[in-house]
Amino acid sequence: MMIEINLLPWRQAQRERRSKRFKLALGLMAVLGLGGGYAMSFYYDHQLAVQQQRNDHIEAASKALERDIQGIQDYKATRETIVAKIDVFARLQRGRAQTVRVANALSASLQEGVYYTRLSRTGQRLSLDGVADDNYQVSDQLRALEATSVLGVPELSQVEGDGQGDRRFSLSVDQHLPAALEESQ
Repeated sequence: MMIEINLLPWRQAQRERRSKRFKLALGLMAVLGLGGGYAMSFYYDHQLAVQQQRNDHIEAASKALERDIQGIQDYKATRETIVAKIDVFARLQRGRAQTVRVANALSASLQEGVYYTRLSRTGQRLSLDGVADDNYQVSDQLRALEATSVLGVPELSQVEGDGQGDRRFSLSVDQHLPAALEESQ
């Protein structure tokens, strides 16, 4: 067995001091590393929370903007509906005067012995059915309709005798709109 003798005890003491300092530095670095890791984790969690708040704010603003856009689209649709209704009312208002002119022209051009039994309108075309005493009165009625400024050239489509000496006739004629009404339509 061999006995180990340390001839220089100061080296042993120095080794122990270095070992203690190393362990102390190692512990201090571990504590410092854990503290730094916790601080970084806290910092990143804080930054993540702040970014999440920003995202929530942006999402809320985006939803509000989408609601505003939808509201604007609803207003546009409502506006288009109202404009369409106004156009219909304006056309009806303009057409009302034209209807009166046509009715006045029909009654003014009505020849003696001629009676209208049916009147219908499709667009600007009038269809008339009537009764006259003879063919001459039907011809006179056609000329009288053509002479009005509101109606065009009438087209006779049918003339029949009804067995009682009267003539039943059917005709169609176009309305002529005044220049001011044609421009506004």
